[in-house]
Amino acid sequence: MTSPDHEEALLATALRETEPADALTGQILDAAREQFMTFGLRRSTVDDVAKRAKVSRVTVYRRIGNKDSLVSACLLREYRRFVAEVDAAVAALPTMEDRLVEGFVAVLGHIRRHPLVGGLLKLEPEIMLPFLTLESGPAFLAMRDYLTDRLHRAQRAEGRPESDSTPVAELMVRITVSFLLNPVSCFALDDDEQVRAFARGYLVPLISVPGRQGAAPGAAG
Repeated sequence: MTSPDHEEALLATALRETEPADALTGQILDAAREQFMTFGLRRSTVDDVAKRAKVSRVTVYRRIGNKDSLVSACLLREYRRFVAEVDAAVAALPTMEDRLVEGFVAVLGHIRRHPLVGGLLKLEPEIMLPFLTLESGPAFLAMRDYLTDRLHRAQRAEGRPESDSTPVAELMVRITVSFLLNPVSCFALDDDEQVRAFARGYLVPLISVPGRQGAAPGAAG
């Protein structure tokens, strides 16, 4: 598995770049994704991926590199798709509140339904869990910064005074990870409508109450 620092770098790259239009590379990454979802990272080799992609081992090395490079490239493409899905979900919405709600629905839904993340959590929880908890710092910060940027864009689009959206973005990431790791809850979040209701009831007030959004940690509400 890649290191947390490398995960952060991958995500930062994903936010800046578009997916390359390269059919052969896409074919190899499709095979890698399927291989990792089915057998996990530990049991997968470059040879396994090459066989699934119906190319030679040398072609995989020339196009992408060794196994670590293959994992990195596969994750980078998943990050790009995640960012595109969230951006598409909120792009046409008129208010910051609507963007926050639909963004949270997209984030939670994408991660819950993600076959690679979900599959690896089942196949190799001992590898995946640290990257969602104890070792998640850099990737967590990168995702928080991404969401903060999107909330700031929503502020500017509406002509609102800009305030610090970092606390709301952090809560969105923390809540998402929490529900991913332990879905047992008193909140009904079984479908998108229930997730929307949760976001409107518990996240929207954080940006709707004057002076609350940019409040320092520990400040009185």
